[in-house]
Order: sequence, then structure tokens, then C-alpha cells
Amino acid sequence: MVGTGVDIVEISRIKQAAKKWSARFLKRIFTPNELAYANGKPLPYQHLAARFAAKEAVLKAIGDSTIHRIEWVHVEILNDEHGKPVVNLSGQAKKIKQEKNISDIIISMSHTRTYAVANAIMIKNGKS
Repeated sequence: MVGTGVDIVEISRIKQAAKKWSARFLKRIFTPNELAYANGKPLPYQHLAARFAAKEAVLKAIGDSTIHRIEWVHVEILNDEHGKPVVNLSGQAKKIKQEKNISDIIISMSHTRTYAVANAIMIKNGKS
């Protein structure tokens, strides 16, 4: 294991930020795929907040000053064909993953009506 991270966020904070800064905020934080996924749900802000928490957890799991070089949209949280959340990295995030020899990132997300939480574990060379 390279690192672990956890984050919790109030769903109302994500909703307020989206309403205050509109598309500017959403496009800075979320990829088009993440926005499409969340907007296809009855309560999109719960899903956006869970993805925000997952991105924070991934950045915390990286765990050093390099996280400040990563753009939010370079950490993408999607679901596989079975609904399992997966992390897709691009740009500087992908480069740091390669530099740290990270082979896998395992994430878990959950939400209630008011909070979203996520945890991320970085695996090195397929070993826990």
C-alpha cells in the first residue's frame, strides 16, 4: 500500500457552490462524463458530492506536496459496468501515479441525504 485517504463533504456545500459559480465551478471540478452521470440521477448533487469526496480521498492518498500540481478534472471517478466506482487519472495525476509506481487505486463512496463520504487506497505493484 502506498497511501490511504478519506473525505467527507456536506452535499449542501457542493450544491451551493454549483449555484453560486454555476458551470465555472462544475467544469473546474468534474469531467463531462462525471457531470453526465450525476445529471442522469434524480438527486445529482449527492452523486457529485460523492465524486468530490472521492477525488479528495485520492489526493490525500497520494499524500505529498505533488497534489497541488493536480487539476481536479485529472482525477475522474466513474463506474464500471457493474456499478463499482473506478478512478481514471490523466495529466499530472497520471504522471504522479507512474512515478510512485501505483498499480491500482481502490475507492469506496457512500452518501446520505446530507453527507457524502469516500475512501481511497493506493496499491503499489498489486500488493496491499
